Amino acid sequence: MANDRVFNFSAGPSMLPLEVLQRAGAEITNYGGSGMSVMEMSHRSKIFLKIFDETQEKFRKLLGVPEGYKVLFLQGGGTMQFGMIPLNLIGRTGQADYAVTGHFANLAMKEAKKYGQVTIAASSEDRKHVYIPAQEQLKLNPDASYFYYCSNNTIEGTQWQYVPETGSVPLACDMSSDILSRPVDVSKFGLIFAGAQKNLAPAGLTIVIIREDLAGQELPIPPAIMNYKSMIDKDSMYNTPPCWCIYMLGLMCDWLEQQGGAAGMEKINQKKAQMLYDVLDNAKLFTVSAEKGSRSHMNVTFRSASEEMDAKFVAESVKAGFTNLKGHRSVGGMRASIYNAMPTEGVEKLCDFIQKFDKEN
Repeated sequence: MANDRVFNFSAGPSMLPLEVLQRAGAEITNYGGSGMSVMEMSHRSKIFLKIFDETQEKFRKLLGVPEGYKVLFLQGGGTMQFGMIPLNLIGRTGQADYAVTGHFANLAMKEAKKYGQVTIAASSEDRKHVYIPAQEQLKLNPDASYFYYCSNNTIEGTQWQYVPETGSVPLACDMSSDILSRPVDVSKFGLIFAGAQKNLAPAGLTIVIIREDLAGQELPIPPAIMNYKSMIDKDSMYNTPPCWCIYMLGLMCDWLEQQGGAAGMEKINQKKAQMLYDVLDNAKLFTVSAEKGSRSHMNVTFRSASEEMDAKFVAESVKAGFTNLKGHRSVGGMRASIYNAMPTEGVEKLCDFIQKFDKEN
């Protein structure tokens, strides 16, 4: 890390690799000899369309997106997808299954209820969302138009360690906080979406991977910009796309390829997470929030026995060169978000700080 850079443990927008930022900085005023920034280009110019097409190709390769699926570069964040998914998919039967394992899955479920009959197929609310329900706990409706779940819960620090088996019911998954952090068999899903601001790019880009046969079944009410078929037909350019973010995604794809792709990142992320959990499990002051077997490799949530001690830890962590370790306002405590761009060095230094703080308090 450069000497003037902090270790940023923000849950999102999150840190980007220094190499990616430096490359973007070198090209920011004159991309490819064009005499202008990507931020200034027409989205229909040949030079930007080349960036767009190459980024699509890189992303498809990294995630292993098979034929029969479209990749869309949209806007509106994951929150817009909470509405777009039921508007476009629930119409087949008027029913949908939702697994509510955290704050954002709950918001998605509430949004879907506006457009059809929603069944809570699984919930971890009984233990304040500190675990992920097992496959045998899922109460599946064979007539559901889709089964929705959030693969990683950033606030609660839990992560699905398996892909739900739902028979012929398509899976719709929010992968905003763990996409390309581990390999995924895309063919098991009907739809995947991800806000890019955690693992892939700056805030402003939302990626949707949708099985082509699922598009075109929308309810009569969605505006065109919230219609997957419209966006597919216009190749994500029904309106001006987030050009700079798409360019940055391309740079991140290059960086991820250098790390060994999703499989390489999985090994790195497992190592980082295990290192941090081991230190926390052996500390006298701290308790990990999530149950073993459901712990996230992306967001490590923990707390001490008092809010005062939590506040002291956060304050001293800032002085030590760490930022954004305060937990989400709804749950308190601490949260270390260790997405793809967080170097192993950052986690090692955080572990040293935790051990020192634990010894001295």
